[in-house]
Amino acid sequence: MSEEIADQGKAAPSHRKTVLQLVGVVVTMGALAWAAVPFYDWFCRVTGFGGTTTTAEAGSDVILDQTILIKFDASLERDMPWTFKPVEHEVEIRIGETGLAFYEAHNPTDVPIAGSASYNVAPFNAGAYFTKIDCFCFEEQVLMPGETVMMPVTFFVDPELVEDEEAKFNSHITLSYTFYQIDMPEGAEPQTQASLTDEAGETQSYN
Repeated sequence: MSEEIADQGKAAPSHRKTVLQLVGVVVTMGALAWAAVPFYDWFCRVTGFGGTTTTAEAGSDVILDQTILIKFDASLERDMPWTFKPVEHEVEIRIGETGLAFYEAHNPTDVPIAGSASYNVAPFNAGAYFTKIDCFCFEEQVLMPGETVMMPVTFFVDPELVEDEEAKFNSHITLSYTFYQIDMPEGAEPQTQASLTDEAGETQSYN
């Protein structure tokens, strides 16, 4: 009897050790999964993997005579109440030339709605060469009740595209945005709740 109690006493610490090891594995895996998200996002932005575009502070120094057709696409995440569409559906520009396009967004509801845009380009092999200088997608957007805005994106296609063994055969590139609803950014909510004052100084209630 005493031997059985002794054996059970030895087994208890062993079981606790196993449980702690399993908990440690789960925590480690969770931490790695969390860290993988920003790393994957950084990897895509640097390499253009998966159609992710790159960014630049200024336009290209080289502009080729060769042109390429840029198509614009827009969609909304499920339950996002805005309307969202490109002003122009396509434009032809020279490779290396700086282009400017606009998307139109409208909030048809009676409450302020905040949104953020995800984006990519197709074909995916063109992602590394589609470069944005400025874009509405760099910031969260807040639309007041009934507000319509024009959202610009400034871009160019890197001339190095023509040196890529696969991407050089692309006759067009499609830039796609998807808007999804987010929580109201801090600081934006207080000025958009009970009422809004228009440019004429009149107060419009949205309750």
